[in-house]
Amino acid sequence: MRLITANVNGIRATVRRGGLDWLADQAPDVVTLQEVRATPEQLESALAPTAFVDWQVVHASGPAAGRAGVAVLSRHPVVRRSLDLADHPDLGRWVEADIATPGGAVITVISTYVFTGEAGTERQVEKLAYLDTISRRLATLRDGHAVLTGDLNICHTQRDLKNWKGNRGKSGFLPEEQSRLSEWFDDGWVDVGRAYAGDVDGPYTWWSWRGQAFDNDTGWRIDYQIASPSLATQVKHAEVGRAASYAERWSDHAAVIVDYAVD
Repeated sequence: MRLITANVNGIRATVRRGGLDWLADQAPDVVTLQEVRATPEQLESALAPTAFVDWQVVHASGPAAGRAGVAVLSRHPVVRRSLDLADHPDLGRWVEADIATPGGAVITVISTYVFTGEAGTERQVEKLAYLDTISRRLATLRDGHAVLTGDLNICHTQRDLKNWKGNRGKSGFLPEEQSRLSEWFDDGWVDVGRAYAGDVDGPYTWWSWRGQAFDNDTGWRIDYQIASPSLATQVKHAEVGRAASYAERWSDHAAVIVDYAVD
């Protein structure tokens, strides 16, 4: 099963830039999206001319137009869906889909878009509370085949942020954020991208549109696939779908692609 997660930075803009065609060309079985920024009708319209037109769609739109929104697209049947995370309903930041694979396995696939946050403000308090709720949900899913995907807006270590010295004390690189991820990993959840890449800088998944950040690879690794212990043993390949050039980018994020050996 090939699972791709991508923050599309607006589904309609991604369509114009060829992003959905790029995703289809990777031959995925499941795609998770963040920052869809669309109504259900707008998402349906965006998917209509693409290879995803007949796929199962689980979509939570944001409460404000043009903000947030997450989705799971699956070529296989979705046997359960949930649009809300307990204590944080109707935010357009969480969807779950239980997907039945042809071989009979059922995998819980989650797409989430965590708050950006801002150190020392209520926005950061809200972000940490959201992460704590995720922790409680992951505890209930740990013993099954499950994967948390999406834009977490957190760099776990210095390896995940090119300019880590300049970002100390800023949201996205705070110890209290990183500790939440460490707790998940200590409980057996596996950061697939890091496990596969090894102890290296990056590979980054987000670069500012401005300046030379992309060309100089001055990035952040904030997009993840985090697999439960049983599913993590099935990882066969993982990579970041970084565009070949600035001109070929279709989002300010790059997709994270993982192949799992489940039928």
